Amino acid sequence: MMIEKYISDLLYRYQCVTVPNFGAFIAENISAQVKGSASTFLPPQKVISFNTNIKNNDGLLANHIATNEKISYEKAMNKIANQVAIWNAQLIALETIALKNIGNLHLNGESNVVFEPTNTVNFLTSAFGLSAFVQPEIKREVYKQQVEALEEKAPIVFTPERKKNYNFVKYAAVITLFLAGGFYGGKTYYDNQIETQTLLVQKQVQEKVQEQIQQATFFIDAPEAMIELPVKEEKFPYHLIAAAFRSEENAEKAFQMLKEQGYKAVKLEKNKHDLIPVAYGSYKTLEEAQEVKNKLHQEDTIEAWLLIE
Repeated sequence: MMIEKYISDLLYRYQCVTVPNFGAFIAENISAQVKGSASTFLPPQKVISFNTNIKNNDGLLANHIATNEKISYEKAMNKIANQVAIWNAQLIALETIALKNIGNLHLNGESNVVFEPTNTVNFLTSAFGLSAFVQPEIKREVYKQQVEALEEKAPIVFTPERKKNYNFVKYAAVITLFLAGGFYGGKTYYDNQIETQTLLVQKQVQEKVQEQIQQATFFIDAPEAMIELPVKEEKFPYHLIAAAFRSEENAEKAFQMLKEQGYKAVKLEKNKHDLIPVAYGSYKTLEEAQEVKNKLHQEDTIEAWLLIE
């Protein structure tokens, strides 16, 4: 069974996919980046890491396998256990576990599991279709040579070191502007007079219009109906899931129990797997959800998994 395909599918939708008794693949969102002198532009993406300390079964992977292969939950768990046994044997034999589209796992010299993610797949769905590209470095010396070649053919100087040899161009321009000013000075004076007279007439017309407006009386037959704008409902798309149940009764019991324990519990709608998730709480931002998740783990040793709607 190619279990890595199911893990890869879930990483597009969830921030954490746990393989029971083996470890968890964790996705972290990072923003777009620019690297290097040649300006390599990287789109926003999910960076995948692996944590061997998270091994508790949250039911996510087993339910996904059971749904796709149309088998029972118990059979799905047995398949996962068999695959984990194969992976552990490969690690003990110092072999590399290659997980397609995810990355490679192997043991280092201290017998710790090392994960090397694959960078060919971006699991961030909001960045679908975006790819990295490189903006070539600007070679200023080449462009300077091209400009100097242009200066040899045109009476225009661009480069500072050549401007000092073309002072006569500056003086010629000043003389030309002076002569042109003499020819067009008379016409400019005439145009200014016409413009002044026109402004006076426009001012008198505006004063007359304002006088008529002040004397006028306006009647409104009926007031305009008030427009009610819909209020945008606040969304809490990040949920810290405690468990998921097929039974409505069991989900309600878990929901009430979490509320009694002081959590801001939430009972979500039944998902496409016919499971009713019950959450410790729902949050507006990923940062807020991650902060509570870490607090649950540190203070109460609770392993909650993150669901994003």
